[in-house]
Amino acid sequence: MAKISMIGAGSWAIALASLLHHQGNEITVWSAVEREITALNATRRLPALPDLKLPETMLFTEDLEQAMKASDMLVMAVPSIYVRQTAVRLRPFCKEGQIVVNVAKGIEDASLMTLSSVIGQELPMADVAVLSGPSHAEEVSLGLPTTCVAGARSRQTAERIQEVFMSPVFRVYTSPDILGIEIGGALKNVIALAAGIADGLGYGDNTKAALITRGIYEITRLGLAMGGKASTFGGLSGIGDLIVTCASMHSRNRRAGILIGKGHSMKEAMDEVQMVVEGVYSAKAGLALAERHQVPVPIITEVNQVLFEGKSARNAVNDLMLRDRTEESAGAGWET
Repeated sequence: MAKISMIGAGSWAIALASLLHHQGNEITVWSAVEREITALNATRRLPALPDLKLPETMLFTEDLEQAMKASDMLVMAVPSIYVRQTAVRLRPFCKEGQIVVNVAKGIEDASLMTLSSVIGQELPMADVAVLSGPSHAEEVSLGLPTTCVAGARSRQTAERIQEVFMSPVFRVYTSPDILGIEIGGALKNVIALAAGIADGLGYGDNTKAALITRGIYEITRLGLAMGGKASTFGGLSGIGDLIVTCASMHSRNRRAGILIGKGHSMKEAMDEVQMVVEGVYSAKAGLALAERHQVPVPIITEVNQVLFEGKSARNAVNDLMLRDRTEESAGAGWET
């Protein structure tokens, strides 16, 4: 049994808290939002996960020192835009060598840093790791079989995370490629916006398949240029997470994209989804990283133009289709 502090009280945090509790761990959930903690203590339910009843033995608190006291593992489950400010709040109570598992997906817009790097900068005493993969909170909360990958600097830390999280319904693999895992997890949200936009325009399965296939190609090229490993992008946190996010109605990025494809503005789409749409925040950062590393990313570029420059979604698709002719895989080579 481990003593685990869940930092955040959104649907992903609560789904993981429930999973870990069922495996016999002692769970404390912290949130900076008073109404979230009040509601959880009163009802033992989260509206976003209506079928999940939380046990009386799970502690919900606004007291960060209490939440972190003697914790074996911290799970950082706040939206990407709040990761740095939350890490700053953790600093006074974070012990040397503390395992911090980031489960959010995104890139910090201002610095273009991955979230584990942001946490490491603010918590230099911590052992920062990541957990990612095709894992909608709605399905994890129902105990449906799910598989993820734990990335860490050391095999020992990765295997400790694997040991804590793994169960008959939640399989965990390990990897040393933290960077690749995070790039895949962040940029798949941008491609999922594009997939949703295509759905909103009324396009079909052919279009979706093309976006997923060319999307992972863009993510892989950029990820390799940044130092990620090719095998990561062909794995759970790459193509696996991309498929589920582009195809599922659990995906807030896809749902927002559908609304944009139907003519809603970015703000209107985000307001209707009523949850943080990470792809909107990762789109600018993804394009800036691509420009820094001189990697062409036509889908991510078009998504940015639709989101921030007022380009129509239909024109964006048209421009993608009419780009200069090229080979599918550069460098494949011809026999003659």
